[in-house]
Amino acid sequence: MVRLDSTGDVLLAGPAVRAVAASSAYVAMLCGPQGAAAAEILPGVDRTIVWEAPWVGFDPPPLDPDDVRAVVGDLARLRFDRAVVLTSFHQSPLPTALLLRLAGVAAIAADCEDYPGSLVDLRHRRAPGRHEAEAALDLTRAAGFPLPPHDDGRLRVLPPPDLRHLTGPDPYVVVHPGAAVPARATGPAVLAAAVRALAGSGRRVVVTGGPAEKELTAEVAGAHALDLGGRTDLRALSAVLAAADAVVAGNTGPAHLAAAVGTPVVSLFSPVVPAERWRPFGVPHLLLGRQDAPCAASRARVCPVEGHPCLDTLTGAQIAAAVDRLTSGVPGPGGQFPPARPSTRKVSS
Repeated sequence: MVRLDSTGDVLLAGPAVRAVAASSAYVAMLCGPQGAAAAEILPGVDRTIVWEAPWVGFDPPPLDPDDVRAVVGDLARLRFDRAVVLTSFHQSPLPTALLLRLAGVAAIAADCEDYPGSLVDLRHRRAPGRHEAEAALDLTRAAGFPLPPHDDGRLRVLPPPDLRHLTGPDPYVVVHPGAAVPARATGPAVLAAAVRALAGSGRRVVVTGGPAEKELTAEVAGAHALDLGGRTDLRALSAVLAAADAVVAGNTGPAHLAAAVGTPVVSLFSPVVPAERWRPFGVPHLLLGRQDAPCAASRARVCPVEGHPCLDTLTGAQIAAAVDRLTSGVPGPGGQFPPARPSTRKVSS
């Protein structure tokens, strides 16, 4: 299995990984450095191979022939029979397919719009509008790897640890303010107002973020929330999210991690990429943010519109009300997606 992108992308590949693992003796996942921690907690992955490809990422390394030869050699020594190359809808699988072919992989499957020559054996066409997780399952099914009947196809990770000593035992809502792509992040002032509104309604709030986001989480948490900025790796974060009543997050890895542990999500979704492909998958969720904003479908990394109107026009009260609707099971007025498959998680109020 190959998915060379970020944490969220790798998490969305999880159902496809399980489909392959169900009828394979051994599954390795080739991923980039940003997705490695996610690959390590996916059920069905026996080995993670980390390599930073020069054709992926926001700041890719220059092409280094020695580095390419080294990863080809590593893959060749492992003698893989088959490979499934997962990419986003706008990416080409052909550079990866060439790498795998040089490593001696005999059968390669990929979604591919470009003419693949002899690089791809199964040239699959992605159906329009498919969610990334569904599109990956479509590809593995076409490659001869259907999900077993007992698998519901939702996102999943290995069981998280018990971190009640870190979060405390009381019910809480998680607010995750960060995002790797600035255009997908809601402004800290909006999220700080949401924390105050949630706390004012009697909810306990936990704010999460990575080591580089400590200033952001401190600003958002203020005096009204438990600030866990920089205190959790991905597996620990899965535990924090799993115990939450709901998670407030943008279109970023932790939103998909919340879905993987079955927690409902208030998705602060910037329309720079389409929600139908990247919304939280398989769990109850509410979508907030102006999906008709001028930045829609631009794939911009930095908001091209003054004032970031798709997200920064939200109010703390709107976000808190969305948490209330989601945890009470009351649909919001538009913007709500049903779960992709029936949820078995009991949603508390």
